[in-house]
Amino acid sequence: MIENTRRLLAASLLVLAASCSTSNTLAPPTPDVTNAEVAGFQNVQPGSEEDFILNVGRRIYFTQGSAALDSVAKATLDTQIAWLAKNPRWLLKLQGFADDPGASETALSQKRADAVMDYLAAGGIDRNRMWAKGYGKDRLVRDCPNSACRSQNRRVVSNLRDERDES
Repeated sequence: MIENTRRLLAASLLVLAASCSTSNTLAPPTPDVTNAEVAGFQNVQPGSEEDFILNVGRRIYFTQGSAALDSVAKATLDTQIAWLAKNPRWLLKLQGFADDPGASETALSQKRADAVMDYLAAGGIDRNRMWAKGYGKDRLVRDCPNSACRSQNRRVVSNLRDERDES
């Protein structure tokens, strides 16, 4: 019994020693990809439309039946104000949407777009750089039966337009 244990131990040591060789036959270690840049986003230029979408945010959401801006909406709009102030060539189309039951969707979507425009103007963005339009239930993000699911439809989307494209 002791002899078999010694043989087993010796064989195990031999296998262990062989696996520790300095042979280069093993695959190279996997690089740390957790913090690697995502393909396609390495070359986002500051002041570009991609920069606005990725780093600023272009959607503002509303509670049901309301055109009031909450603290999250104001924080996003404050970031938009700072970005637009640094990038004056951009014009802004504010598109309002609503699918709130019991409300005139077009009127409410226009109030939402106007509320965003008023906030941006109060923050120093020239009204001549912006226009607002309510689309009601057009262009739903989600078409589903419950209110929580439809909350994504109660929004204003800030779309950039380069003033140089106006000619």
